[in-house]
Amino acid sequence: MSIVQVHGGGGRVAADRTSFVGVRVPPEIKTMVKKSAKMDRDVIRKLLKLVMQSLEGEVSYGSFSSIVEGAGDKINEETLGIIYTGLLSLVKCAMRHSSSSLKQQHFKEDLEELGIPAEFHEDLTSCVFGTKRPSIDSRQLSSRPRLPRLLQLKWRVDVAISTSVLNRVLEPSVIMEMTFSNGITKVFEIPVSQFHQLRYNVAYVLKQMEDLEKRSILKIQD
Repeated sequence: MSIVQVHGGGGRVAADRTSFVGVRVPPEIKTMVKKSAKMDRDVIRKLLKLVMQSLEGEVSYGSFSSIVEGAGDKINEETLGIIYTGLLSLVKCAMRHSSSSLKQQHFKEDLEELGIPAEFHEDLTSCVFGTKRPSIDSRQLSSRPRLPRLLQLKWRVDVAISTSVLNRVLEPSVIMEMTFSNGITKVFEIPVSQFHQLRYNVAYVLKQMEDLEKRSILKIQD
């Protein structure tokens, strides 16, 4: 099955892969491309430096103000803000892909299809594939929203000999204690029949995940 690539700028359509920005080009990137068509390369470099600082969590409003002041009367603050937002969105879109799934050659081809001037390609490539990429990936991975992880699971089997209603029961039940990474501990009791059902459903889900991973559409092609 081929994947159709459609570009918002009216470029060519490829049948082998999609652009790193996705099928639909984000509006902030479209606007940025129009605004940066006649932009000075030095200003773009300063904005890209600000983008990288933002991704590293080191950006400050003073840095942006210095760029505005340095531009003088050539460009206003609103236009610089539009270009900065578009560049940030573009770099983020590219960094969602691993280095093995997005090649530098394909990245530059996509930049060309988006209508970004060729003089900016090398600077953008340095941002996405440069030496700061591992630390940015690590920071984004550690700060992403996630559910609590299961740290510990304890269980035991109890047999109820009698209850307040029945004198003789002798029915086993499973007591489970789950400790999560957020410090919460959950304790619950289930009968053996439901425990077997739980065990079956977990095994079924794991088998479905294994079968899904074998499908070629989910494999990364270099």
